[in-house]
Amino acid sequence: MPFGIGPLELVIVLVIILVIFGPKRLPQAGRALGQGFREFKDSVTGKDKDSDSAEASELPPAEKPVEPVEQSASRAFGRDE
Repeated sequence: MPFGIGPLELVIVLVIILVIFGPKRLPQAGRALGQGFREFKDSVTGKDKDSDSAEASELPPAEKPVEPVEQSASRAFGRDE
C-alpha cells in the first residue's frame, strides 16, 4: 500500500470520515475535494477550460490600416503657399 498504510488503517480512516461528515454530506465533500484537486492540477499545468474563448474575447477587433496622405512639407507644417 502507498505510504506504508495498510488496509486496516484505510478502513479506520474511512469510518472516521463517515462519522464526521455523515452519509448525506459525504458525496458533497468528495465532489468538492475532487474539484479542488482538478483546479490545482489545471493551475499547475497551465490549462484553463476557457482559455480559447477568453483569449478571443479579450482581444479588440483588428483595425484597418490607415493609408498615408501625401502632403507637401509646407502644408504639413501649416505654411500654405
